[in-house]
Amino acid sequence: MTITTGVPAPTHHTPLALARGLLTGAVVGASLGALVVGGIIANAALFTAGLVLPVVYGLLFFLAGMPRRAREAAVVPRTALATIESLKAVGGESSDVSVRFELSVVPDDGPAYRVEITQDVNLVDLSDYRPRGVVVVQYPPDRPWRVRIVKRPTPEWEDRVASAHLDPAPVTATAAAPPEGCAFGFMVLLGLLIGAVAVVLLFRADLFDPDDTDAAQPSVSSTSSTTVVTSGSGTITLGPGQSFLDKGELDRAVGSLTRGQDKRRAITVVVQERMLSVLFSPTDTQAPGLDPRALPYDRFPALVEEARTTLGVHAPTWQISADRLTGPSVIRVVVTGPDGMASLEADGQGRVVRRTPAQ
Repeated sequence: MTITTGVPAPTHHTPLALARGLLTGAVVGASLGALVVGGIIANAALFTAGLVLPVVYGLLFFLAGMPRRAREAAVVPRTALATIESLKAVGGESSDVSVRFELSVVPDDGPAYRVEITQDVNLVDLSDYRPRGVVVVQYPPDRPWRVRIVKRPTPEWEDRVASAHLDPAPVTATAAAPPEGCAFGFMVLLGLLIGAVAVVLLFRADLFDPDDTDAAQPSVSSTSSTTVVTSGSGTITLGPGQSFLDKGELDRAVGSLTRGQDKRRAITVVVQERMLSVLFSPTDTQAPGLDPRALPYDRFPALVEEARTTLGVHAPTWQISADRLTGPSVIRVVVTGPDGMASLEADGQGRVVRRTPAQ
């Protein structure tokens, strides 16, 4: 029989869809901004909000779409015959195989059209599908591209399959879901920028303006060193000719950073030749951390000397880091030089527990 070709041309660009794209982008941008800004300024509540926001939005989006999905489910699908133009297995490692079909769908009350779908087929039934074979399909009347092959058609449709001879639909008559288009992508990008910028602007004071109570203070222990203390960190830089491996220098420096903060814990402590940095745990959380005053600073010079002389790195620079993410405190000494990088680890009492020489 001769089939008159033609394809429904659904459109997809509605103000509601564009608004949804803008809102989705804003949520993603605000979430990313909250994670980054919250981490920088050590604001646990903001960081947590960045994690929770997309989850809440996803839940609300799901709930808001329930009436639409209920309406779509209530629509009686249309049933038609279709010819398999081609098929190809594209995945599957179990009893079901994902197969990509190209079909020529021939509705009883409309023009024939082509459509590409992917559907899982049981290995036992795979031999029932072959090129130019006729199958029964169903699809929503308003979305003809959402075709599904009926695996167990009724006896009436089985009789029609047995006697059907269908002409292939032309390739030009292909039904597909309408693309989102440039407008939708632009709205998502615009929303992402708006969300990220809004978070940065709301917390710009914490990001760019030092608080009066946390302003940089010159060190009282030495005119040739500089101390900078903020709400989330503290840094001391020594002048030329000084070293934190000098006897008692680290104890004095850590004492000046933690003065008046007896119970304050640190996420990490980093020591270099002339720089000490302490990243403090947020005061309103129970995050893991260590007491920066309890580290065995008298053992640091010996650990550095051992790392510099026994790990196979000549003329190295060194760095010590101490943290307690899980379990006991860990002290790491990393040395870097022309021969590469090596390290050793010590426990909270300064006893070496692991060595990693240069390769």
